[in-house]
Amino acid sequence: MQLLNQTLAAIKPLNGEAMARAQAHLDDLTKPPGSLGTLEAIARQLAGIKGEVPRQLNRKTHILMAGDHGVVAEGVSAFPQEVTPQMVLNFARGGAAINVLARHARAELVLVDIGVAVELPDLPGLLKRKVAPGTANLARGPAMTREQAIAALETGIEVADEQIAAGGELLGIGEMGIGNTTPSTAIVAAFSGLPVEKITGRGTGVDDKRLQLKINAIRRGLEVNRPDPTDPLDVLAKVGGLEIAGMAGVILAGAAKRVPVIIDGFISGAAALVAVKLAPEARGYILASHLSEEPGHAAVLELLGLKPMLTMAMRLGEGTGAALGMTLVEAAIKIYHEMATFSQAGVSGALDS
Repeated sequence: MQLLNQTLAAIKPLNGEAMARAQAHLDDLTKPPGSLGTLEAIARQLAGIKGEVPRQLNRKTHILMAGDHGVVAEGVSAFPQEVTPQMVLNFARGGAAINVLARHARAELVLVDIGVAVELPDLPGLLKRKVAPGTANLARGPAMTREQAIAALETGIEVADEQIAAGGELLGIGEMGIGNTTPSTAIVAAFSGLPVEKITGRGTGVDDKRLQLKINAIRRGLEVNRPDPTDPLDVLAKVGGLEIAGMAGVILAGAAKRVPVIIDGFISGAAALVAVKLAPEARGYILASHLSEEPGHAAVLELLGLKPMLTMAMRLGEGTGAALGMTLVEAAIKIYHEMATFSQAGVSGALDS
């Protein structure tokens, strides 16, 4: 708990003066004010985080948390739990979508076993930081103890701190864990009070029967556990997941060290919601990469007050959207530093009305 408390205490507001300076420069570029939309917003946010818009990002790191979920016993997923370790092996071999997109973004991929149900072999790029071999079945009782939830948060903080100390200047987060849209939905429902059936999606592509099983499992989990929305640790422990907690820890560490964190889709969005409930100022350090096809993701982004960079009908997870988002962050930096101002280009600016 000490590391978590220290991290929370270190999170400060964005630098408003730096953001104002960045906005003034953006408005002087050879374009109508605001015409590059989200790219301008990214540059302004980076100024608030870093104190200035960096000229380049020397090291980008994507952290992928893997963990299993006891709630799969309720039939909530189209895939068996064995797929979680099988996919971690695929990540280590470089054969998954996130490997391709991380290479495209020139980002280092760091795999973290924070809660896979089986023991994994030593694999390239895999950090073994298992808090527990998966969660308990949230439909029957708490998914984790409060102590496990804190330990998973602190594991995420430790991993992020290590990567930042090694030079990481932009972090992305992603996950792997069969069944993890179920705890994510439960977290969002607990914090928002939205009807479960409105924010529950098909995850791995479940049919109507499994979708109803999933809705029922989430409803039971909320009824049995009664998570307290005013206590983020209670929500996380009772209906969350180990990899969700780990990703929330990465966000908190990034905010404490003034390093931006790009979230992916619905599951990392639920992690961001936990992080912001623990530390409201952490919101300023989060960049939303895309709008997922999962119906609950729009609700998450609205709760967080974040606008996605992309809408691409994606719902894979792994952090695939976050990796794409890294390329847009670099584009925003290049626009800021490489585009000419009106005076440099000899172009007349807008007339005063």
